[in-house]
Amino acid sequence: QVQLVESGGGLVQAGGSLRLSCGASGRTFGSFSGYFVGWFRQARGKEREFVAVISWTGSSTYYADAVKGRFTISRDNAKSTVYLQMNSLKPEDTAVYYCAASGTRTWPPSRTYDYAYWGQGTQVTVSS
Repeated sequence: QVQLVESGGGLVQAGGSLRLSCGASGRTFGSFSGYFVGWFRQARGKEREFVAVISWTGSSTYYADAVKGRFTISRDNAKSTVYLQMNSLKPEDTAVYYCAASGTRTWPPSRTYDYAYWGQGTQVTVSS
């Protein structure tokens, strides 16, 4: 079964940084040719929300307003990994972060229903 696997979450103080990674188990990102890969997050008691997305080549990226200028999404297809660099973290960034792959042709794919493959999530906790 195809599954995306996130790593890199943890506890950090406000103003700190974390880098999340997303890899594919069961298949490599090479077989996701043409897929967009995005990050979402879900805080306790809230709906899952879009964070960022990157095109297959990495030439196009799109961010939610809440993270623009602080987070950077990138991908290394040779390593079959997508990254989310998170700087200047705030307590409101606390959530479970999920990566997902989308085969849609609509850009940018920012809705959960645009994504067919999901990881199990990694917890990010930002203390004040």
